[in-house]
Order: sequence, then C-alpha cells, then structure tokens
Amino acid sequence: MKKQFKIFPLRKIMCLVFRVLDGINAIRLRRIWIGFTAYMGEYLLSVPNNATQKTGSKASKVVEFISSTAIKFSLAMIIVTATSISIGHTAGKTVGSIETVRQGKDVADTLRMLYWQAPVSILPYKNRAYKDIEACRFIYEPLATFNIDGRLIPILAAKIPSLENGGLSADRKSVIWKLKQGILWADGTAFTADDVIFTYEYIMNSKHNVDQSFKAIYSIIQNIEKIDTCTVKLNFKMPNSTWALPFTGKYGMIIPRHIFKPVMKTGFSDNAFNRQAVGTGPYRLVEFLTEETLIIGGNVVSMIKAVYESNPFFREPGKPAFSRIELRGGGDAASTGQAVLMDGTADFAFDLQINFETLKRLETGDKGRIMQLFGSDVEFIMLNSTDPKWDVKDGEHSSLKYPHPFFRDKRVRQAIAHSIDRDTIAALYGKTGRPARNVVVSPTGYRSSNPHYEFDLKKAAALLEDAGWKDHDGDGIRDKKGVRLRLRYQTTITPLRQQIQEIVKRGLNSIGIEVDLRAIESSIFFSKDASNEDRVRFFYADLQEYYSGNSSPDPLSYMKRWHSDFIPRKANNFKGHNFERWANFEYDNLYKQSIIEADPEKRRQLIIRLNDMVVDEVVRIPLVNKAVINAASNTLEGIELTPWDAVVWKIKDWKIKD
Repeated sequence: MKKQFKIFPLRKIMCLVFRVLDGINAIRLRRIWIGFTAYMGEYLLSVPNNATQKTGSKASKVVEFISSTAIKFSLAMIIVTATSISIGHTAGKTVGSIETVRQGKDVADTLRMLYWQAPVSILPYKNRAYKDIEACRFIYEPLATFNIDGRLIPILAAKIPSLENGGLSADRKSVIWKLKQGILWADGTAFTADDVIFTYEYIMNSKHNVDQSFKAIYSIIQNIEKIDTCTVKLNFKMPNSTWALPFTGKYGMIIPRHIFKPVMKTGFSDNAFNRQAVGTGPYRLVEFLTEETLIIGGNVVSMIKAVYESNPFFREPGKPAFSRIELRGGGDAASTGQAVLMDGTADFAFDLQINFETLKRLETGDKGRIMQLFGSDVEFIMLNSTDPKWDVKDGEHSSLKYPHPFFRDKRVRQAIAHSIDRDTIAALYGKTGRPARNVVVSPTGYRSSNPHYEFDLKKAAALLEDAGWKDHDGDGIRDKKGVRLRLRYQTTITPLRQQIQEIVKRGLNSIGIEVDLRAIESSIFFSKDASNEDRVRFFYADLQEYYSGNSSPDPLSYMKRWHSDFIPRKANNFKGHNFERWANFEYDNLYKQSIIEADPEKRRQLIIRLNDMVVDEVVRIPLVNKAVINAASNTLEGIELTPWDAVVWKIKDWKIKD
C-alpha cells in the first residue's frame, strides 16, 4: 500500500518553528515562508508531468513524490496558520486546533467546508462575488429560485405567480407575490411583507453602497405595495419581461427589517452584521473571524473562518441535518481540493479553479468525488475601450474622454480575436471546459449559432497590416508612427489562468504584438477598496481576464451590463459592470426594446442580437464555457446543484449517508 504522509506530526514541528520565530519577532518572515510553501504546493501539483510519460521511471517517481509532499505541506501550512496563530478579530487568541479540523468527522453533525477564495462579508448585496453570495445563502433566502431545469420553484413564496393564477398581470406591469405563513427569522421574529419591502428600499438606497449588479435587477420596480401581512405587489416602470428576477435566486435574498432598520441612518458595518447575521434560512452565523494573512506572490491573502449553527426556528422539522458548519476560506484551489478528495480532512470544497491535469491527480484519491456542473459561466478576455495610461486632470485613468489608442480601430480588435486559440485553451480544462464563442451560452435556446472569430493567425496578421501596423525595425513587434504595439494583460493568480495567459501571449507575439503579463491575487483583483488601482472595475490595463455569466435562465439582465449607463467612472464612484467602457447607441436601444418585448420568440432573437454585437465588435472575447467544479466527501449526500443559485441553496438537505 502506498505510504500516506501525515499532516499532524508536521503541525507539531511547524508550531515549534512558529514559536521560535515569534520569539525573535519574525512574523513577516514566517508569513513569507508560509506563503511560499502554499504557492509552491499548488504550482508543483499543477505542473504538467512530462516525466510520467515513461511509466515507472525514476523521474516519474521523483516528480510524484515532490508534488504529493509539496501539496500536503502546503495544506498543513494553511491549516496550521488558520488554527495556531490568530490576528484581526481574534488577535492573541487560539480559535481551534488541527485535531478539531481533522477529527470533525467524529462529530457527525459538523460539516467542514473549504473555499479557497475567502468570503469577506456576510452582508447581503455588499458584494456580487460568488464566494460572498455563498457565505450569505446559508442564512438568507429569496422568495423563489430556479432549479437546474430553469423552473422557478417557491422558497419563501407560497406559490409562483402566473397569468393563470392571477399573480402576473396581462400587461406584465405588475406581479403579486403571496408569502408562506408562519415563517420566523432565526431570532423568533415573524417574517412578513414588510421585510420584502424593506429589502427593496435597502437595495435602492444610495447610502448603502449596494453593488450595481443588484440594483440593475431592482431598478425596473416603480414601487411595492403591501396588500396584507403576507402579500406584496410589485409595480414596474414599464411592461417588463424580466418580472421574475427581483427577489429570486442568489440575487433575491430577503433581509430582516427589524435588524437592519435601526441602523439605516448610521450606515451598515460589515463587522457588526457579520457577527449577528439573522435570516430565515437553515443556519445562522455565530462567528466570523479573520484568522491570519499569507503573503503569496507579493500579495496578502486573508484566511477566514465562518461558523454557522442551525436556525432553531427553521420551518422544516428535522432539518438541517448538521447542527454546525465550519467554513474556512483562503489559500489555494489545489490544497482545498486535496483536503476533500485525498486527505479526508474536509467534507466539501467550492469552485476548484485548477487545470485538468491537476484535477485528474486529485481524483485518484478515494476520500471524495468531483461534482461538475455546466452553466452560464464563460472565461473571457475583455478589451478596454479607453486609454488606461492617460491620466486626466482629475486623476481618472481609463476615462471616456480618451479612447484606446489601438482598439479604436476595429481591425486591431479583430486581429486579437483571430489570434486566440480556444481549442488549446479548452484542452487545459479537459472534460470541465469547452470552447465558447458567445457571451451567452446557457440556456441553449439563447446561444447564437452565427459565425464569429475563428483561430486564424494569417488573417490576424493581414488585418494588422491593413491597419498600418508594420514591423519597421525588424524586431518582431509591429509599430506605427514610432509607437510599439504593446499591451498589458492582467488576470488573477491561478496556475490555470497563467497557462491561458501564456497561450494568448504566444498567439499575439506571433502576429507582432508585444504583451506584458500581470497576475494579481483574487482578493485584490475583486476588491472594493477605492485606493487599490488593481481593482477589476478600474481596469488600468488593455486586456483583462476572468469569468462570469447570467445568473438566471433569463439572460437579459446580464446583457444590461453593456448598456452605456453602466460604465464605471469617477463621476458615479466607479459603479456599474460595463468594465470595458463600451458605449454603443444601437446596443442601448436594442436592450430597451428587449425589455418591453412580450413575444417570447421575438425577445429570444433580440437577446441573440445583443450577444452578437458584443462578440462581433470584439468588446469581449469568449474563451471557454467552464463547468463549476466542486469536491464532496464520499460520505456526503443530498447535494442538489443548479447553475442559477448558490451551491448551498439546498444546504438544509445535506447529510451524512446512513
């Protein structure tokens, strides 16, 4: 039998090392060391193992040994850091031990979850990042949500409104929601129509700094009427085909009026509400701790521990099965995957953004299984329509006043699109990804079949020649009027994305475009810190890569992000998700037409046209339709996934197999 390396003895050794380092005031040195081991563990596990082509070779065994040891050492460093040394909310306090993490399975009602991207807030509507929505959905619920088939099913609502039952008006200018009776918040207070109305008021109040993507969904509402304690009527500003989106799915969580109302005037504190999150869901939050920071790639990564306990007032008898959930966030995707699939030190790992070779190695473990779900998520490259290098008088880069010096010529954008080798990129994902040529890939009825840009380096080079970009000095890089064709291309730090960057760079180099690659830690890349110039919404680069997709089976609200009203700029405090800063009058009008179109087929064709405009104008270059990859223990059952809500949307049904 293959020898298994143990983390526990290593923990004892490292704790001793930490005590020595603390004694000589070398905390920064300690963090650098931990960060280095975590990064190397992920890197070594993800490196393509050319040596294994010769089965049984010495090189193969050496690489396998190094990879296995490194990733286990990496995991040990992360867990030891999170459990042995505490800072922030828990400075000077030990919050747990490695034995608790490893032996949590002995306590049958404790579920251990790992999120390699740490949530930063349990305050709904504060952040649209999946990791933060996930952390909220243990607690807060919508009126209804969409299952895997795209069918709307009730949660807090008594039934789904329709034309047949009178809930939806014939002109689609209003909808009536009837609420389930007898539902209580986790503190025993009754859930009523007032909470639904308050949630809308909270979202639309400019003082609360609600993420613009949430406001976009609720901005279609003119007002909400309270018909009775358990009935509300939503009146829309115009006939609206997206009536089913407000208060549904992961963007529809209802918050308690009696908790939030008292501090409406003073503002909301993340820390305060992270400590007293009360919802109607199966769990309530009892602890939210910043445990430690790691320095990885020169960036600081926060380790988070969130502890949930079952809601004593939850409406379904005997549920949830687990009385306690421990969610740890931070570290790297490979380590969290290994903890579930190979080591059995955790029960569930969320969103494993790792390449297929790494995933295959992790699947050789016998402790867990991969749960794969294709939805609407597309990995893409966006092109900046403005000049990120130009600084206007008021200090704003990427300003609409200054179009991009290269991309204003569509031929340059088209050349870039033709240089992208999607098939090679998709191969990195194996069975977990497939080439994407549209920004809307799901539901399939909205997927365009119109031809887009194929991989063609000769055509790409010809387009640049035609645009006047030539290699005048023979150094391999094109120039025009003394200016080199050089681009900055940024994304987050993961081995998979760095591999994609190299493939894209290779294609661009081959047609004479110089590329400067940047990799940014995800908590920094998606930060809301206004002083952080690496924020995704600032987009101080030429090319930018990550992934997103429509959050419901109705893609129209997703297409709203390219409306010119949603361009982030200093004047609107950089709100809005048109990060490309693309302004197109035709697109804006087509979107408005789609909102009021009642005929389903005509509306479907309008959405396809919106998709085609974004792709054909090379505003965004789709790369891969990626599956969401999660890892679950072999002993865990009851998990039901949907691409239209959080992974934990039915956490009440999760349980250990009998």
